[in-house]
Amino acid sequence: MQASSKTAPAVTVIIPHLRNRPMLDACLDALRKTTFRDFSVLVVDNGGEDSDLAALESRYPDLAVLRLPANAGYAGGCNAGLKLATSRYVVFLNDDTVVEPEWLGCLVAAAESDPAVGALQPKILSLPERRQGRRVFDYAGAAGGLFDRLGFPYCLGRSFGGREVDAGQYDHPRDIFWASGVALFARREAVERLGGFEESFFMHMEEIDLCWRMSLVGYRVRSAPQSVAWHEGGASLAEGSPLKVYYNHRNALLTLLRNRSAAPLIALLPLRLALEAAALLYYLAGGKEGMARAAQVARAFIDVLWRLPETLRQRRSIQRARTVGDRELFRHAPLSIFLPRRPA
Repeated sequence: MQASSKTAPAVTVIIPHLRNRPMLDACLDALRKTTFRDFSVLVVDNGGEDSDLAALESRYPDLAVLRLPANAGYAGGCNAGLKLATSRYVVFLNDDTVVEPEWLGCLVAAAESDPAVGALQPKILSLPERRQGRRVFDYAGAAGGLFDRLGFPYCLGRSFGGREVDAGQYDHPRDIFWASGVALFARREAVERLGGFEESFFMHMEEIDLCWRMSLVGYRVRSAPQSVAWHEGGASLAEGSPLKVYYNHRNALLTLLRNRSAAPLIALLPLRLALEAAALLYYLAGGKEGMARAAQVARAFIDVLWRLPETLRQRRSIQRARTVGDRELFRHAPLSIFLPRRPA
């Protein structure tokens, strides 16, 4: 998994891991088949004293392991790995992915063709669906992440109606709003310039926040659909988990408060908060499990209020650095993903 090249730029693949060794082994076995050779692999062990990575280096002698004393989450684990990287490019890769052999070469070629590119996302397909002989987009990123004006993320290839079958409909590279943390390829200097992921997010939405900040200072975020990664999904938190509800609602509001410019933020915030309240009421109607999720929405809102002074301090720093206005960033964005929109 590691080789030298005098001409190709180097890549460091950073894989945060938390106690699911069989899944990690499948990920590493697929990486061994990568045709682009000038890359190294760094596994960041978030397991602390409960680590399951004994003898990992003996099975994969050409990778490095960074063992953290405690679980730093996806954001903290990626940042810890980033501090050790010296390559031109980095990939933040989930440990429940299986990549295709040509995946990395396609990403490097796309980045080398445009120095304004800060981040790229491969096409992300569902690994469970592949076992059934189907080629279906994965929920977490699909063919590229987008954002509506109210601050709700959505994806090409994924809608409220479900996930689309990949029939080549998104095979043309395009600008996107965010690249999924399932397999986020980035220019290292761009990520370092922005201070990496926001570690207080811990998990969920941190890649959207990072890509938004990239766009604010003039980098492009693009899809690279010739690169393909397959994703298991739900490895950290199952869909519908109350804790996942908490992180998604909390971090979505924090992302909005940190990155949206003042005038549109003031205009949209009352409606956005009303929608948060509507989500809480919706969960309350869902029995015992729904009440647990509703409690996490309330917890998320309280946490946002508690963090508000620090969030506003971060906001001032982010807004001072911006060179791109919201009019440019949101010129093609719909008002809301809950309203009908024309196909991209």
